[in-house]
Amino acid sequence: MVQLITNAKGFFNDMTEEVRLFLGQTDILPYAPDAELKLYVLLTGGEAKCLAMPAHVERVVPVQAGMDKLDIKRQQKRALKLCVYQVMQSLYPVSTPWGSLTGIRPTKLFREIMDRQGEGEARRSFRELFTVSPEKQALVEEITAVQRPHIASVTGKSASVYLHIPFCRSRCLYCSFGAEVAKKEGILSDYADHLILDIREGAKLLRETGFTPRTFYFGGGTPTVLPERELDRVLSALSEAYGVAGHEFTVEAGRPDTITREKLRILRDRGVTRISINPQTMNDRTLEAIGRFHTAADIEACFAMARQEGFDCVNMDLIAGLPGETVADFARTLSAIRHFDPENLTVHTLAIKHSSRLKARLEEYPLPPSEAVEEMVALGARAARDMGMAPYYMYRQKYMQGNLENVGYAKPGTLCVYNIDMMEETVSILSHGAGAMTKRVYGGGQRVERLPSPKDVPTWYEKQPKLFSEKKRLFSD
Repeated sequence: MVQLITNAKGFFNDMTEEVRLFLGQTDILPYAPDAELKLYVLLTGGEAKCLAMPAHVERVVPVQAGMDKLDIKRQQKRALKLCVYQVMQSLYPVSTPWGSLTGIRPTKLFREIMDRQGEGEARRSFRELFTVSPEKQALVEEITAVQRPHIASVTGKSASVYLHIPFCRSRCLYCSFGAEVAKKEGILSDYADHLILDIREGAKLLRETGFTPRTFYFGGGTPTVLPERELDRVLSALSEAYGVAGHEFTVEAGRPDTITREKLRILRDRGVTRISINPQTMNDRTLEAIGRFHTAADIEACFAMARQEGFDCVNMDLIAGLPGETVADFARTLSAIRHFDPENLTVHTLAIKHSSRLKARLEEYPLPPSEAVEEMVALGARAARDMGMAPYYMYRQKYMQGNLENVGYAKPGTLCVYNIDMMEETVSILSHGAGAMTKRVYGGGQRVERLPSPKDVPTWYEKQPKLFSEKKRLFSD
């Protein structure tokens, strides 16, 4: 247990993330008189100071000047986190691949520093200030360079359009998303009705406010859990309302136990240009353990069917660090993926989320050690490059094994522009569906306003009229 006492209470959670880099899921409380480690963190106008007791370790980090209120807050948070990190590193001298960085978007941070102070300062900050490892810094720099022309093509009136299906065939062991298992008769048809209404209102809004659809992305959950009739109704309504997006139309076909040849034909005929078929692993024992109702053979059959139906841009997702898996298991999965030769590969690192069944039952599902997970991620990167792919987007999550990352790789000319738009927060996103997040981006990402839709489906139905008016306000100013 750790006690963290601070006058910067608004940054309490940010500072706890730094402590957990070294102590894992320990309890960190503002009041814990019996705690063996006590951290006193003080924020003044010009500096952040952290004192650890009873070790008497102290560090001070200056707060850089901010350009406006939002930037001042950003600089204060950065200094506080760095100060706590430096104290913890003195007490627990272990290396963390991302140094003091705990945020979701390291590439966005690198680009912000580069735009403000130059590429040399961005490199120095990552190397010396945040103590990011050379390997991770090289990854950030490579991805930033790949993304540059796509970000440069964004205008103030660009928008990506996202559709969300909050239903799945089953709930995976590690899942923390607000997705329901589609069991009740009629629930998917009712949801499609409301989603179509949302789509029509959204398309009207973009026309009235002068925004141009840049990409379409249909995610979840599992979009292909929709029956063929409902899938066709939704995609037809999307096409009628919006027309054709400027760059691409991506659908997470995801689970092979929800894909049929007819659904693939519907996707193709409705203008879908890229799909995801996500095995997560090609080991049947692991698939059963994590609650997925398909086998490695099903993945192979589904991929072949997608090729037969004309899909020439397919992404496949893998997860490094799944329960019970070894480095050898992950290597066998990568060998199978090489055989498929997809255009994109996304290598995720398992994140242990609080609301997942895995978190509640960790004692039943032994996880591979951090060193093994790090080796799996490295093998994934090597396999992607062997298939002619390069990394093009990356993000991190809380509670990831080994404090690692998720990386998307793509062959030349096949990267997913929506993934860049969404992760780098440089493009406004109009979302449709329960649990979806609408974002209005100002000034190339300098300010982002978010409008979440309720995760509970009946609540979303009830609040749709209010959400319509809030979206209109968001996109009208």
